[in-house]
Amino acid sequence: MALQNTLKYTSEHEWLSVQGDIATVGITAYAAEKLGDVVFVELPAVGASVASGKVVGEIESTKSVGELFAPVDGTVTEVNDAVVAHPELVNSDPFGEGWLIKVSFTELPTLLSFDEYTALVGE
Repeated sequence: MALQNTLKYTSEHEWLSVQGDIATVGITAYAAEKLGDVVFVELPAVGASVASGKVVGEIESTKSVGELFAPVDGTVTEVNDAVVAHPELVNSDPFGEGWLIKVSFTELPTLLSFDEYTALVGE
């Protein structure tokens, strides 16, 4: 599962696809692989305010429990209910059907480029 060159990344292993003032957020294939088989996903409610760097959800696997951090300040506009019902989507399609939340934001923080994230994880 290769990284996507068109996305932005965080050091907490999340990816962002930015369109206008909406960021679609998920975890990278690297993070999904390290977690192992994802069995439970808890996401914030639509309308919830989120703050960059703060925990907004939880991803539980057969190996461990990981936290989902908000990569931007904003308001949750959409939650991927399919991932809540079928957490394995995080493993099988982390950059597609396995997206987690969409957040409306006013300012985009400094994020990692594809090359910077690749250097971070050594891939």
